[in-house]
Amino acid sequence: TSKAMQLEGVRAVATADDLVETVDRMSDIGESRVNIRDIASNSLASGKVLYKGHAVAAVAAISPHIAEEALELIEVDYEPLTPVVDILQAMEDGAPLLDEERTTRELGEQTDRKSNIASHNRQEMGDIEAGFAEADEIVEREFRTATVHQGYIEPQNTTVLWKRDGSITVWVSTQGAFQIREQVAQVLQQPIGKVKVYPCEIGGGFGGKFPIYMEPAAAVMSHKTGRAVKMVMSRAEVFEATGPGPGGYIKCKMGVKRDGTVTAAQAYMAYEAGAFPGSAVGAGAACMLGPYNIANVQIDAYDVVLNKPRSTAYRAPGAPNAAHASECVLDELACRIGMDPLELRRKNASREGTRRADGTLYKRIGCEETVDAARNSEHYRSPKPEGGLVGRGVASGFWFNGGGQSAASIHVQADGTVSLVEGSTDIGGSRAAMAMIVAETLELDVDQVKPSVGDTDSIGFHDGTGGSRVTYATGHACYLAAQDTKAKMVARAAQQLEVDEDDVEWQNGGFVCTSDASKKLTFAEVAAQQGSTGGPIEGNSSVNASGAGNAFGTHIVDVDVDAETGKVQILRYTAAQDVGKAIHPSYVEGQIQGGVAQGIGWALTEGYFYNEDGSMANPTFLDYRMPTALDLPMVETILVEVPNPASPHGIRGVGEVPLVPPLAAVANAICDAIGERLFDLPMSPDRVMSALLRKSAHSSEAAG
Repeated sequence: TSKAMQLEGVRAVATADDLVETVDRMSDIGESRVNIRDIASNSLASGKVLYKGHAVAAVAAISPHIAEEALELIEVDYEPLTPVVDILQAMEDGAPLLDEERTTRELGEQTDRKSNIASHNRQEMGDIEAGFAEADEIVEREFRTATVHQGYIEPQNTTVLWKRDGSITVWVSTQGAFQIREQVAQVLQQPIGKVKVYPCEIGGGFGGKFPIYMEPAAAVMSHKTGRAVKMVMSRAEVFEATGPGPGGYIKCKMGVKRDGTVTAAQAYMAYEAGAFPGSAVGAGAACMLGPYNIANVQIDAYDVVLNKPRSTAYRAPGAPNAAHASECVLDELACRIGMDPLELRRKNASREGTRRADGTLYKRIGCEETVDAARNSEHYRSPKPEGGLVGRGVASGFWFNGGGQSAASIHVQADGTVSLVEGSTDIGGSRAAMAMIVAETLELDVDQVKPSVGDTDSIGFHDGTGGSRVTYATGHACYLAAQDTKAKMVARAAQQLEVDEDDVEWQNGGFVCTSDASKKLTFAEVAAQQGSTGGPIEGNSSVNASGAGNAFGTHIVDVDVDAETGKVQILRYTAAQDVGKAIHPSYVEGQIQGGVAQGIGWALTEGYFYNEDGSMANPTFLDYRMPTALDLPMVETILVEVPNPASPHGIRGVGEVPLVPPLAAVANAICDAIGERLFDLPMSPDRVMSALLRKSAHSSEAAG
């Protein structure tokens, strides 16, 4: 790095040698559980570069142009190794190892087998062999899904200032300020109280903005220079170096009786972890059959490392891949026994008391209700559009939803307005929902509530904005803080009215003396006198919310396949989802429509493509094809409200379920249109044309 340091305008260079040895410790960040040592190794490579895009050095200069010039002056001595970018090849005995010291963890126990398989776990219940013996029809198929990126518009960015007093301040667009704080502190081996994180407005995340990437390098260079260091990724760096959603391979086998009873389901799931362990295969295994009550289940889940960027959460992480396999097989089973595909789903639907293969018993859920809403929808009851190769497909999906830790603080202003501070990054309109909850509780107009998201020193600990937890958990904290505020306002009103506190009631947003109704005060009148009745009025609450209600959705899609090009056009799409209680219905609809749009992209156009040398061939939005408004119809939504009894408002999370069914729904629609099933995603025009040609060849052989 010496030549780079000699360039005028360069202030500092950072490499892995500047990082202290990080502890081998597991930590929760958002929807993933990761090893802090892997986080450090991913930020700056040491010894071995594990994927194209793995950073090896960083430069701080007085302008980006000088920094880029300095990067060219850094000399790196590379020894090219054989890349492993195919998951089944990575799992083979004798495959090149990413980490020669890694051994496979088998069913919870560490083995001495050196492999790219980081772990193998199993979920099972019942007797799988007996279940298949009961079946009249059995279908077994293999599926592949591509590595896909969340596609947020704003790239990763950070600004870090390591002050001389030892404190570290981080400004960053993130889904979890407290999770960034923990990672920075642990990677740099600094006390967590020395790190302060300001969560900036975020230009999209979808699960991808929980991990740190540039922060360790920026912190090291800030420490060296005594200045704030800002770093922003290019779009190619975002694709090549940040965590995409995992691709993978799934073999799925299911059996059904003639009456539509699904008797058994078995799956072999292998997910790409990327360069370090920690794919969402466990969540995928738990979600795969979530909508169904099946007595005999066995699911084997493999977490596999390979020479790709470390995978991270992407909106219901692991579940879309899994549902793609199970919902396609279910569709084929329905065809085999001559049953309507939604009728088959309804007959086997999960309900309160159903047990999943991971051992969880459902409480009050709305799975059956979403299937009924789809079956009774105008879309499903109408005939398919006329045309050449037009098809209709359906699929259901499940996501756990989360609870976790949140806090809220309310400050009553002298003019009767209130300021609300909470710590959940707003990525889907949550500030508006929080303001609505507080306004309803205090019987104020929503415009009288001013919500904001605080930094890590200004509010109590928050789990991240992920897992569909925010409106449920942070909303609960806001509700309790408003109740606390209300109780304190009653006490202050009693002082002003010169009566006992027990003699004052909250009525219609004001305060009334129960023994003398002529004595009353408005909220604003009590607020205006808080200085003379004891000082500032603040309401506070913190929760560790359990009881997040599970969520389900059922989707319908009509497609038109161009017989000459293989291009698939989405004609109509309807998504029915149990939302518990829609606090802000238009935001809820937007969440569902956004998930569907991403799912259609995953199904038809999106995917990482790798060259033989392990480099990504399409690391820009020009070649990584995401759907736009021109590719999509208006997505119709049906909001099914089955209240969650654990929430004072009946809230269930809504943000992740809508990405789960689209992959399979589109695949089933294409199969209905062309009479041939595709098993690999994306179902791009070339793959659709191959299926059409394959069908034509089969027809010619049959005719001959």
